[in-house]
Amino acid sequence: MSQVSGTTNNLNAVSFSDANNGAAVSWYGLIIRTTDGGAHWVSQRSGTSEFLYGVSFTDANNGTAVGEDGTILRTTNGGARWSHQASGTTNFLWGVSFSDTNNGIAVGEAGTILRTTDAGQTWVSQASGTSNGLVGASLIGTNAGAAVGSLGEIVHTTNGGTRWVNQSSAVTMLSLEDVSFSDVNNGTAVGDSGTILHTTDAGRTWVSQTSSTTNTLLGVSFSDANTGTAVGEFGTILRTSDGGKNWVPQHSGTGADLWAVDFADANHGTAVGYGGTILTTVDGGDNWVSQPGAPYVPLTGVSRTDATTGTIVGGAGVILRTTDGGNAWIQQTSGTLYDLTRVSFTDTNTGTTVGQFGIILRTTDGGNNWVPQQSGTPELLTGVSFTDANHGMICGVFGIILRTTDGGENWVSETTPTDYDLSRISCTGANNGTAVGYGGSIFRREAVR
Repeated sequence: MSQVSGTTNNLNAVSFSDANNGAAVSWYGLIIRTTDGGAHWVSQRSGTSEFLYGVSFTDANNGTAVGEDGTILRTTNGGARWSHQASGTTNFLWGVSFSDTNNGIAVGEAGTILRTTDAGQTWVSQASGTSNGLVGASLIGTNAGAAVGSLGEIVHTTNGGTRWVNQSSAVTMLSLEDVSFSDVNNGTAVGDSGTILHTTDAGRTWVSQTSSTTNTLLGVSFSDANTGTAVGEFGTILRTSDGGKNWVPQHSGTGADLWAVDFADANHGTAVGYGGTILTTVDGGDNWVSQPGAPYVPLTGVSRTDATTGTIVGGAGVILRTTDGGNAWIQQTSGTLYDLTRVSFTDTNTGTTVGQFGIILRTTDGGNNWVPQQSGTPELLTGVSFTDANHGMICGVFGIILRTTDGGENWVSETTPTDYDLSRISCTGANNGTAVGYGGSIFRREAVR
């Protein structure tokens, strides 16, 4: 549910210590505070005009905010008064995390990591082992912590920061265009220059796979842990039956860019793309059949719920529906001319599509009626994934992730450690999701809210 912040500034970070008490930070030293779960937000005097980028509260009273030029602010009374602390650096600080009142870390540009064990009375610089900017941090107890940053950087400590060890995140800096999980653990992401990444541990680690193409891959769909299809530029279609150990090219019969693919099972699938291209297979891609008659617009999203039923979305608000396995695609009334990017159905009747200018449309009757929902953002929404009729997530440009637990009656914005554009999202449960995007970004959600 959208809340009134009282500002039009970008809000860069938020921290809640319990269900009621939270704070958010922004440009020009702005700090806003709530004590009623966000029903009301009140501006506080920070004593600085520096941009603030990170905030961490451990209880209703004790909190720390960080920002540009090494700014660190501390409160012990819920923000009634904020005091400056000496950071010992002029580097921008992007993130901060406290595990209790005394123990915290702050991270920032050029690999900066600062550590305190006395509530910030002293901040000690630690060697991170990287010169990449660090944008987010998490401290657990007094010894365990991790920081993440640009170019897929992850550094980890188990000894309070005496030693920070680099960990592998995504094995690419190329942008990722789509992601598909067949279950909680097994997922595949695809992207620029034929990139394919695979995980078997819910996204904790990703391994590069050989695609044998340099064409950008724009869509991927797995029907089980072993069986999947990827599509991309110039009519590229690749198929695996062994979890990606081997990807075999298939003949698409088109040179058009294919932007999305979805399979209802191992055999029945649809790929869509440039200029109204629709391809359907009933034999796992051994044969792809072109289906004419679609409007000449980019078709960018497809969702197949079973062997006969599917929905396609695309430019200028186009929505197409089949109930006969794709022999005929019937145009539905979307009520918009905005471009639609992706669509997700959980059964033959219940689906959601997203697109330009924050548009969200919902149907519960197989698309006979599409009803607008409030996204709370005017930005481009690029991906949507539902695990059941109620639980779903949306991603978009500038790191946008929205989540619903009530079928979209309320969409809640989630805090992400990036402002990079996110391309696609895949959900594997009511609380679990993975989003991919620019520069090899992969973000995994496991928290329960």
